[in-house]
Amino acid sequence: MTAPLDPTHPSVPGGSRNIQAIRGMHDLLPERVGTWQRLEDTARQVLERYGYAEIRTPLVELTELFKRSIGEVTDIVEKEMYSFADRNGDSLSLRPEGTASCVRAVIENGLLNQSQRLWYRGPMFRHERPQRGRYRQFHQIGVEVFGLAGPDIDLEVILLTARLWRALGLDGLRLEINSLGDAAERAAYREELVCYLDRYRDRLDADSQRRLTTNPLRVLDSKSPETQAIVAAAPSLMDRLETQTRDHFAAICAGLDAAAVPYCVNPRLVRGLDYYNRTVFEWITDDLGAQGTVCAGGRYDGLVAQLGGRDTAAVGFAMGIERLVELMELTGEGAAPQLDAYFVAVGEWAQRQAPVLAERLRDAAPGVRLMTHCGGGSFKSQFKRADKSGARYALVIGDSELERGVIGVKALREEAEQQELPLAATAAFLSASQQST
Repeated sequence: MTAPLDPTHPSVPGGSRNIQAIRGMHDLLPERVGTWQRLEDTARQVLERYGYAEIRTPLVELTELFKRSIGEVTDIVEKEMYSFADRNGDSLSLRPEGTASCVRAVIENGLLNQSQRLWYRGPMFRHERPQRGRYRQFHQIGVEVFGLAGPDIDLEVILLTARLWRALGLDGLRLEINSLGDAAERAAYREELVCYLDRYRDRLDADSQRRLTTNPLRVLDSKSPETQAIVAAAPSLMDRLETQTRDHFAAICAGLDAAAVPYCVNPRLVRGLDYYNRTVFEWITDDLGAQGTVCAGGRYDGLVAQLGGRDTAAVGFAMGIERLVELMELTGEGAAPQLDAYFVAVGEWAQRQAPVLAERLRDAAPGVRLMTHCGGGSFKSQFKRADKSGARYALVIGDSELERGVIGVKALREEAEQQELPLAATAAFLSASQQST
């Protein structure tokens, strides 16, 4: 006889087992949303000041897009993409990064007849082992510039990120930069590097042994201590650069010096995607453990042609929102409380009038964040709710206040006597208080 199915089993209609979020994909709860909004709003303001326009692309693309752009032998394509066949038999993937989608969009929509400065934000997806700062659904803000080949635009995108850190109050981020050379320089260096590393093949970590035949430059950023010791004596690509590439990189360094932005040239910095050439850079922190890179990018001049467009110079970067939010919280740069005032109404008449008065206040002070108490309750219980809301002020009305045409204003975050103000004066007071924060 077959045993009865457990009534808590998720397949049983009405079963009591809770459905949980997918591993590595997290809910963003209200107490953290404010910091996310501050980061996103500040980034948007900085990008708009530099003349960048926002672009939004689909979450799902043809898998072939990422195979051709990222590289079929990269970890992302081989191990980490969420790919599936749709009903037409096409292989689709959730986007693991934003650059390929942006390149596809500018080609498809004919935007390459002039230079473009674009930015985007949104979720990306990679099936990795979840750990601090590395999730299966993660979010990025990215920049892509098309049609500008000189070192001045490479410098601009780096200076832009430095300005963003200042606007967010983030100190202690260090900048590492390198040049990967042009295709011919990199091909010649690749042969030299493989020849060197092949002598130590048996001592390399497993990933580096595999990369030696697929993507040997990635061996340079191996985290294995023994492999790092071998790499330390490897030939340097920087020493193999021709005059034009060397001058391009020198101009960027000179610009950073002139702008007083500290940096370190790291000849082992290669980035994990196949499409980079010439300039690469990373912003790194020591406060987030192993996942210390919060922003990374570089130049990828061949990618547009590789995906079917005309030969177009391009440079960009992406920053991890989760990592930057955590850094903001660690350094005390999280968002301030969101509410300016909480409306407390005592008595049946006052509770009927409170929503109307609150609307008039919102009309008179459009920027003020005001929550009206709902659900009744005693004066004491409403005041507890007001305090718990995080609001700076409680606005109080009862029968007496309504008869006199005033609103009681009680400070909740500082020592101050309660005052009574007419509605228009209350709106002006709240507006002035908000602007002073």
